Formats: sequence, structure tokens, C-alpha cells
Amino acid sequence: MSDNRPRSPLEEIYREHRDALERYISRRTRWQEEAEDILQEVFYRLARLDPVTNPVERISAWLHAAARNQIIDRARKRKEERLDEQQDDDALAGITAAFSEENHSPLDALLRSLFWEELHDALEELPDNQRSVFELTEFDGFSFKEISASTGIPVNTLLSRKHHAVLHLRQRLQQLYRDITER
Repeated sequence: MSDNRPRSPLEEIYREHRDALERYISRRTRWQEEAEDILQEVFYRLARLDPVTNPVERISAWLHAAARNQIIDRARKRKEERLDEQQDDDALAGITAAFSEENHSPLDALLRSLFWEELHDALEELPDNQRSVFELTEFDGFSFKEISASTGIPVNTLLSRKHHAVLHLRQRLQQLYRDITER
């Protein structure tokens, strides 16, 4: 079935540049879904441009520059998220290391029990969505990608929820940690 209606300039640009731009993006990203998101974002930004106030003289160069900027922005964001996640994990590791199973004295067993009670209480204070992502990643060993695939919640949302949970737990358990380590 042929479509005989006149095409808009944006449709023409899309048809002319889509394949080359998609190849460019795909070679620079890890996942096909990410490449598709970037491609859509680039054309969305092009569609939002006002040709009078922001004329684009060399469309191919503009599209590739916009794609490159999107790729860089996403890579920076991933790096920042990994750093945030690593800092969260390091902070909790410091708190939980003091209560590891390696210490076997009766006092250590009592302190470990107290820690787990406090952790349970602190987890109960969290909103359900933050608590569940924390428990799924820390206690059940699921990756963010696995949780995202099963729930449909974007990985970035899950990362944010865990980050908030860790901040709360860190604050809540910090005093217990100080009390115990100063004994």
C-alpha cells in the first residue's frame, strides 16, 4: 500500500538519515534499546527546534553531534550512578562488617542480634518501593536489570529507590554503629 500524501520536511529528514544515524549510534552503545532511545531522542529534539530561531544548515552534522552528545550524557550519568551505588555499598559494608558472623563471642552474638533487629525496624520505616528494591538486591541477590525485566520499572528508578533506602539505613544505623564501636 503506497502512501501518496505529501511528506513533511521532518519525515524526509528521518527517512534520509535514520539508517546512517542508527548505525553510528549502535556502534557507540552497548544495548540496542539504548541506541533506539537515543535515536528517538535526537529526532525528537530536531522536531522541537524552531527553524526560524535555530536554523540547521548541515542536517547530517547536527544529527550526529546531537547523537554524540546524547551518548556522552548517558555514559556520564551511568558513571555517576555507579559511583553513587559504590558509595552506598561501601557505607553499608562498613556498618555491617562490624556485625559479621566472624565474631563468635556471646557479646558479639548479642550485638549482631541487636543490629539485625535495628536493620529490620529501619527497613520497616522505608516506603514499600524502596524497601523491596533494597531487599531484592541485598538479600536476594537480584541485579537491577533482572528486577527491571520482571517489574517493568526502569533501572534508573530502581537505582534511585535503592539510593534513598541506603541513605535512610545509613543514617538510622550510624548511631548504633557508633555506640557499639565505642565499647
